[in-house]
Parts: sequence; structure tokens; C-alpha cells
Amino acid sequence: MRVLLVDDDAELVSMLSDYLRSEGFEVDSASDGESGAAAALTGQYALVVLDVMMPRVGGLEALRQIRQHSRVPVLMLTAKGDDIDRIIGLELGADDYVPKPCLPRELVARLRAILRRTTSQTEPTSSNQPLTAGALTLFPDRHRVEWHGSPVELTNAEFQLLAALLRAGGRVLSKQELSEQALGRPHTRYDRSVDVHMSNIRQKLGAGSGPHAPILTVRGVGYRIILE
Repeated sequence: MRVLLVDDDAELVSMLSDYLRSEGFEVDSASDGESGAAAALTGQYALVVLDVMMPRVGGLEALRQIRQHSRVPVLMLTAKGDDIDRIIGLELGADDYVPKPCLPRELVARLRAILRRTTSQTEPTSSNQPLTAGALTLFPDRHRVEWHGSPVELTNAEFQLLAALLRAGGRVLSKQELSEQALGRPHTRYDRSVDVHMSNIRQKLGAGSGPHAPILTVRGVGYRIILE
């Protein structure tokens, strides 16, 4: 459980590092987006915590650079109430976000939720059989998605959301159910994470061959997969 903290607030990094270490994590840090992105791409970390506002290279640009080469889980630290940065971060491939100032206990809970869902992808279980819906196939044990025979690159959060829809077998899943099953946390009233991740999935599937993504929005309820 090695974590990279990327934030230019030395006091906050020191506090979070001490707390994370007391919870069993190994922690390294970087103070700007440029060095943080380079460190994240070394493959040494299970998780990256990335602040949005930093000198030289900001957090969103650092995230963009990371996502060009790696699916390492990234949790963004965003200014409280700044919905734009949160949405952009999710659109760029962040797995989750926590508003600043953040409680160390909440941060640890979010990190463990991410770890649980990424670890579950590599553990052999009876649920690792391929999941299909028409031309869409998801391989749980290989973290692979194929749409009309072509591979589609998804982040960990996107992959888990799509897997939850496929496992539901056409049943409508509420945003609360999707958040709990795929993101490992309750859905809150103004949280748009599920919606943004679903939009990303649709765009990525739509960029491949074939018709539009087989994900149906059920207004006021949630989402379901179209099986045929």
C-alpha cells in the first residue's frame, strides 16, 4: 500500500503522511505536478493523491500526463465547492476526489475503497467469467473491455461501474447502488461522479466501431445496460 502524495502544502503533506503511515500505508511525496507525474509513472505506487492547485504543472495537467501512460488509481484533492475542477478531473480519468480541507480519516476511507475495488480485479473468484451485452464484453480478471471486438481503455472506476451494470443483467441500478458497488462509498446529493464516469464510458465506447454505447439513462432513477 504505497501512496504518492502530490501537493505543495508542506504542512498538509506532513500531517497526511503521518496519519497514513499510522494506518499502515507507505508514503512518498512530491511538491509540484511535474515531479509528481514523473513519480506516478514509475509504477511504484498503488495510489496517487493529487492536488489540483500546484506550481509549475497543475494537478489537472499532471493527471492528463499520467493518464496518457498509466491506469494507476488517482484521487484528486479539490477546493471545497469547486465543482468545475472535480468534473474536469473525473473527465480526465480521476478515480475519485476529496474536497479540501479534508479529514485524514475520510481520505483513508476513500483510498481503501479504491484499493478494494482495484484488488478485487486481480483476485481469482467465481465472478471472473466474461460479462456480455450484445457486442460488449468485459473480462473482470483481465481488466479488459471489448466493444465490437476492439479493446476500450477504461479507468478503474469506469471499469467497475460498467461491470456493475453488466452484473445487474439489465436491471436498473440507482446512483446510490452504483456508487456503493463500484466506487465503494455512498452517493451524496450533489455528487456527480457516477454521471461523469458514465459519460466517459459512453464517449469511449462511441469512439470505437458500431452504434452508440448500450447504456440507458433512466431519468430520476439511475442507469441500466441494454442487453441486446
